[in-house]
Amino acid sequence: MQKILSSDGTPIAFERSGKGPPVILIGGALCDRSARASGTPLAALLASRLTVFSYDRRGRGDSGDTAPYSVAREVDDVAALIAEAGGSAYVYGISSGAMLALEVAAQSRATEKVALYEPPFVKNGGPVAPDDYLSRLEALTAAGRRGDAVELFLTQAVQMPAEVVAQMRRAPFWPSLEALGHTVIYDATIVDRCSSLGRFAEVAARTLVLAGASSPPWMRNAASALAASLPRGEHRLLEGQTHDVAPEVLARALLEFFAA
Repeated sequence: MQKILSSDGTPIAFERSGKGPPVILIGGALCDRSARASGTPLAALLASRLTVFSYDRRGRGDSGDTAPYSVAREVDDVAALIAEAGGSAYVYGISSGAMLALEVAAQSRATEKVALYEPPFVKNGGPVAPDDYLSRLEALTAAGRRGDAVELFLTQAVQMPAEVVAQMRRAPFWPSLEALGHTVIYDATIVDRCSSLGRFAEVAARTLVLAGASSPPWMRNAASALAASLPRGEHRLLEGQTHDVAPEVLARALLEFFAA
């Protein structure tokens, strides 16, 4: 594990593996650099042909954090990693991390290729959080109620049944989610800021937008609509996959795109 300093002085922890063109992996909500579809497990599958940077987004794992939060600071974190990679790099992101990857591409010419897995643009019947979702999430985060923030995210944004989330709170893995609960507001802020497809109309990078063929229709529709709105957008469905995509299947698609 290594660390670099972002532009605001925040230490960002990362791991570098493999050999080839550099790619930065960006995780989504409640993910650190160990996440299987955006962290070291995926990195291991890409390392034969790419130099892979898996990192802890600010506030997570071994990375630091600096208040107040802003999407611009997260973009700067990725820019610091790109600089560490030599000044240019490919970027991959999943879910809300995909929206952060798009924001990076919109603000920088340092990446020629961007790959996204199911960025949560709500189209044709997708889940819509209540109007007071962000304010409630901010209040819970400010009060240090991390577990309640995670529960609010799962029930109101993801729209999981309350009884299922209640069972999750008693499960052995819940403390690992709660440890990241203060960062849910970061992802909610990214999704809220980047919710318009038109925001990315000037993205110059070649962009692959992936979705699982077995994911809900709104996720597939969102991926298709985003790809169509981008100047160099491409759309692909991964057969048999859902939002919980298998790293092996994802890695094959990413290698075809990045290492071609």
